[in-house]
Amino acid sequence: MKQNLNYLFFLFFSHSIVFSQIKGIVKDSISGEPIPFVNIWVENEENGTTSDIDGSFTLQVKDTHKNLIFSALGFYRKTLPIAKSETVYLKAAVIELDEVVLLNKKETKEIEIGTTSNSILQTFDNGPKIEAKYFPYESSYKKTPFIKSVIIQTDNKLEEATLKIHFYEVNDDGSPGKELLSKDLIIKIKKGVLKNKYSIAKYNLVLPKKGVFVAYEKLIIESNKFEKIIIDTNTKKEKTQKTYQPLVLYNYVERDFLYSFYGGKWNKKTNEQVPQDKLTIFEPAINLTLTN
Repeated sequence: MKQNLNYLFFLFFSHSIVFSQIKGIVKDSISGEPIPFVNIWVENEENGTTSDIDGSFTLQVKDTHKNLIFSALGFYRKTLPIAKSETVYLKAAVIELDEVVLLNKKETKEIEIGTTSNSILQTFDNGPKIEAKYFPYESSYKKTPFIKSVIIQTDNKLEEATLKIHFYEVNDDGSPGKELLSKDLIIKIKKGVLKNKYSIAKYNLVLPKKGVFVAYEKLIIESNKFEKIIIDTNTKKEKTQKTYQPLVLYNYVERDFLYSFYGGKWNKKTNEQVPQDKLTIFEPAINLTLTN
């Protein structure tokens, strides 16, 4: 088999299915510098990964004739055949600056929103999905319009792990729309089961009248990898279990819908059996604090 240092295919068999492991790198089309933390998906599949700090990525695929979708904040989205993703160049997006508005922030009041009535918490190793929580606007928030901080509950087995947080405006159809930040919000999570609170006051975000989606993105990168030896329940032999940290905690709640980003697009989950009824689902344990 001919090998290429940047792009290698490895074949292996698992339950009679042939997988290929592909490797590539994502770079800025102008500077040629590697782009870290790029969201990478097999088109229309729940199979994806993240580019590492050096722009490199690895992904196992069942069909090498499909497309990969590359998306990163500040760059135009790109779709390429897997066979042509050895070196991927993303073009920087033109960011339109909002009109400068003088803000009269006092920060003398603070409220926390998004809390749930139950205390059921569960963690999931759900791969590189972006999972969003919707925060509707309420008239009572008028006196505390600014988003001061984001709170996310995690279970992390590493000394430190990296997570990405997103803020999206709400489209007319109720789906997540344009990102409200112009740069990635990368946060560091310490070891343990923690309620993490991060200030975003410097961004001067105002809670939109349509509400806001707040989402977390798990980064499938080497520094987030956690491995341990377990006993396979079928073979009774030792094997290495690999997860990517941190694990985000979820609340068990009733909601009209839940949005997840995978396969290169937002996917809406509703009650398929009785569409008019609410879902009983697990939702990311994310809260916001508002201030005046």
